[in-house]
Amino acid sequence: MISHWKNRYILVAAIGVFTLALSLAGCKKTAAPVDDATLNNAVQTKIAGDAALGGQPIQISTANGIVTLSGTVDSDAARTLAANDAMQVPGIKVLNNNLTVQQASTAPMPMPMQTPATAPSKSKKPSAAAPPPPSSPYTQAPAPIVHNSPASPPPPPSPAKLVARTITLAAGSVLPVRTTEALDSGTTQPGSAFHGVLAADVSDENGNVAFAAGTPITGQVTDAKDAAHFKGSSALTIQVTSLSSHGERVPLSTEPYTVEGKGRGKNTAEKVGGGAAVGAILGGIFGGGKGAAIGAAAGGGVGAGANAVTKGQQVSIPSESIVRFRLTNSVSVTR
Repeated sequence: MISHWKNRYILVAAIGVFTLALSLAGCKKTAAPVDDATLNNAVQTKIAGDAALGGQPIQISTANGIVTLSGTVDSDAARTLAANDAMQVPGIKVLNNNLTVQQASTAPMPMPMQTPATAPSKSKKPSAAAPPPPSSPYTQAPAPIVHNSPASPPPPPSPAKLVARTITLAAGSVLPVRTTEALDSGTTQPGSAFHGVLAADVSDENGNVAFAAGTPITGQVTDAKDAAHFKGSSALTIQVTSLSSHGERVPLSTEPYTVEGKGRGKNTAEKVGGGAAVGAILGGIFGGGKGAAIGAAAGGGVGAGANAVTKGQQVSIPSESIVRFRLTNSVSVTR
C-alpha cells in the first residue's frame, strides 16, 4: 500500500516539473529585431576590423534587413572574406554581394642574371623540398549564399546610317516664287538682280520634296523698257538664276517671265513666257502672311503691272507677287 502511494507521488511530481519547464519556456522573450542603422554599423565595424581587408574601398548600405556590399576589392579572396564577415553579424535577412574585383596592374618581372653552372658538391646533402605554403583560410571557408550582381547588359546597337538619295526635277517643273522686292520698268536696270523665296514645296513626280517652301532664290532682270523712251510701251522681263539650299548655291535656268504694256490708249498688259496669265500677281495667296495683305490690294487689278498701264505708264512687279517660273533643264539634288 505504501509503495502504491509512493509511485503516485513520484508521478505527480514529474508532471509538475514538466509543467513548470513548459511555463518557463513560454515566458522566454523573443529577441527584438535589429534596426537598419544598428545593423549597418555592425557590418561596417566587422569588415573594418578585419586586417586582411584594410584599405579596400567597400561601401555598405542596409534597408529592411537587406545588406548590400558595393565597391571594388583587389582579389576574389577579399570579396569572399567581406561576405563572410558580414554574414557573421546577427540580424541580416539577405546579403547582396555587389563587390567587383579590380586586378592591380603589375610590372613585368625582370629577367634573372645568368650565372655559370657549378657542379654540386658531393659532401653536401641535397636540401629537402620546401613544404607547400599553407592554404589561405579564406579559400577554405565555404562561400555564403548571396545574391551576386547581374552581368552588365550588352551595349546598344549602333544607329543605322542614313542613305543619301538623289531627287531630280525634270525640265518643265514649276517653281512658284514670291518676290520680296518691287520691280518697276521706270527705275529697274537690265542686268540687276532681284530676290524672293519659294511660295510652296517643289517635289519630283514621285512626291519627294527637292526644295522646301521658303527657300531663298535669286533672279535677274533681263529686260526693262521705260515707257517714256519706247513710245509709251513699257516691259519688264525676269528669270530665276539660282537658289540656296542647305547652304549650297544651286544654279537654275528658267523660262523668262515678262510683263509688257501695250501702245498708248490701251490699258492692258500681256505676260509672255513661262508665267501663266493668272499667275502675274496672286498677292501672296500661296505665301500667306504679309503677302496675302499686299496681294489683296494688288490682285484686284492684277497689280500695277497689268490693267493699270495707261498711256505710257510704267509696268511693275510689286513685292509679294507670286510668279510661276518653269525650268528649262532638269535639276538634281542629293538629300
